[in-house]
Amino acid sequence: MTELSIIVPTFNEVDNIRPLYDAIAKSLNGVDWEIVYVDDDSTDGTADELMKLCEEKPNAKRIHRISRRGLSSACVEGFMSTISPYMAVIDGDMQHDETKLAEMLTILKSGDYDLALGSRYVAEGGFGNWSAGRIKASQLATRLSKIITRQTISDPMSGFFMISREALDKCVRKLSLQGYKLLLDIITSYPGTMRIKDVAYEFRARQHGDSKLDSMIMMEFAMMLIEKITRGIIPARFILFSAVGASGVLVHFSVLYAMLFVAETSFTVAQTAATFVAMTSNFFINNWLTYYDKRLKGKKMITGLLAFYAVCSLGSLANISVASFVFEQDYTWIVSGLAGALIGTVWNYAATSVLAWRR
Repeated sequence: MTELSIIVPTFNEVDNIRPLYDAIAKSLNGVDWEIVYVDDDSTDGTADELMKLCEEKPNAKRIHRISRRGLSSACVEGFMSTISPYMAVIDGDMQHDETKLAEMLTILKSGDYDLALGSRYVAEGGFGNWSAGRIKASQLATRLSKIITRQTISDPMSGFFMISREALDKCVRKLSLQGYKLLLDIITSYPGTMRIKDVAYEFRARQHGDSKLDSMIMMEFAMMLIEKITRGIIPARFILFSAVGASGVLVHFSVLYAMLFVAETSFTVAQTAATFVAMTSNFFINNWLTYYDKRLKGKKMITGLLAFYAVCSLGSLANISVASFVFEQDYTWIVSGLAGALIGTVWNYAATSVLAWRR
C-alpha cells in the first residue's frame, strides 16, 4: 500500500506540473508515495500536461473537476480518492518547500502527532520576498483565525501540511469546505485537541503562472470564519444577507428624509421611492458581497433584480401580516416588530437564493 499521498490542487499551473513532480521525487527517495493532482478545469493546457505525466509516471494521478471550484473541496476530494495512511497538501505553484515532506512523514509515523504543519512563523521559517503589506494581511488573518481555534497554532493560515488518515476521518464530515484555508477548517472541526508539530519552511517566490489570491478567495475565507464562529448553526450567507438588509434600512430612511424635506413630495411618493431605492441598493450589495460566487451580470442581473423586487415585496407583506398577528396576541410592539422582520428576512433570503441567484 502507498505510504504517502500528496494532494496538489491546480488551476492554470501548466509550467509547474513537471518541475513539482521532479522536485518531490528527488526529496522522497526511498518513500512509497503517490501524487494526486486535482485540477479545476484549467484553461492553459494543464489538463493535457497532467494526462501526459500520468501516462508516464505510475505514481501520478489526476482528478479533473468540471463546474466545481475551490481549493478546500479539491483537497478533500483528493484525500478521499486515496487509501494511504498519510496525506499531504502542497500548492502546485512551487512556493512550498517539498524538501520538508520527508521530515513531516517521519513526525507522523512516530505516532506522537496528528498533523505536521509547515509554518512560516517559527524560527527558520519566513515569507520570502513578500511585501510588507501582504505580510501584515497574513498576520491579521492569522490573528482572526486564532479567535476560533481552541488551541495555540503558529500558522493556522498555512496551506502546506501533512495529516494522518485517522485524524482526517475524525473531522472530514464536519468540514465546511468553504474557502481556501483547509487547515483552519480541519483544526476547528477536529474533536478535542489536535496534536500538531511545526516544521519551519521559507515561502518561495512564484516562478511561473499567476497568483490565485483575489477578492473572491478573501471572501471565501471570511465566510468560513463566520461559519466557524457560529458553529454552523446560522449559515454565513444568511448573516451577510441580514447585514445588507440592515444597511438597507439606513438607505431607506435617508431617501425618505430627502424626498419629504428636500424634494417636498407626499409621504406616499417618498415612501415608495425610498422602498425601491433600498431594495435596489440591497440587491447590488448582495450581488457583490453575499453571493460573490454567483454574481449576476448582463441580462441575468436585470432578471435577478426584477425577481428580487418581487420577492422582497412579498416579504414585506409577510412582515406586516406576521407583526400584526403577533401584536393582536397582546405582545409588545418590539416583539411583534422583530417577529415580522425575522419572517420577512428569512423569506427574502430563501426565495431570492432560488429565484435571483440560482447557480
